[in-house]
This record gives sequence, structure tokens and C-alpha cells, in this order.
Amino acid sequence: QVQLVESGGGLVQPGGSLRLSCTVSGSRFSEQSMGWYRQAPGKQREFIARITNGAYTYYDNSVKGRFTISRDNAKNTVYLQMNSLRPVDTAVYYCNLIPNANYWGQGTQVTVSS
Repeated sequence: QVQLVESGGGLVQPGGSLRLSCTVSGSRFSEQSMGWYRQAPGKQREFIARITNGAYTYYDNSVKGRFTISRDNAKNTVYLQMNSLRPVDTAVYYCNLIPNANYWGQGTQVTVSS
């Protein structure tokens, strides 16, 4: 029932910025927390940011101070503004409900390289 569609990824130079979007359908979006996750090549998927239904935010230390999570309830969309990108940020980025739905979207590829 829940559908998650990530977009906005691409190739960016180190130090650059990118804004990811995640549109959600099939749930009461405004009443639930949302999270961003990423999976680098050969690595496990990891949590990086969370936003509650009251817009409280929490970040993993790996992205704190560089990434900003936000939401627009009228558009059923959660965003991830990524600044000061580093090559280590290269990964497929996913969004999901928190607690997680039982499936994931396709993700969006972010590549940070010169």
C-alpha cells in the first residue's frame, strides 16, 4: 500500500550540493516520522536522518552540520538538502516511514566525484 519514490540524485563535485526528494503515498504522511537512509557499494544500508510529525530532526554524526531534512505535508514529501558533499557520501539514498514499512523504494543514486 505504501509507495516511496525518491528523486534528485546525480553526479556532483566534492563540496557541492544536492537536494533529494521523497514522495509518499498510501499512508497518513503528516502523522508519522520519516527517515533518510543510504547504502554505499559493498556496505549495509545505514540511517542518516529523521524528521518527526512535529518537525523535530535528528542526524547521524556522519552528516550532522552538512545535511538538512525537512518535510512538506501538503505535498506528502520529505527532502534532504545535502551540502559540502564528500566522496564518502556516494551511495544510493532511500527514504522510509519510521517505523519502516515492509518494503523500500528504488532509491536515488548520489555520486560525489571530480
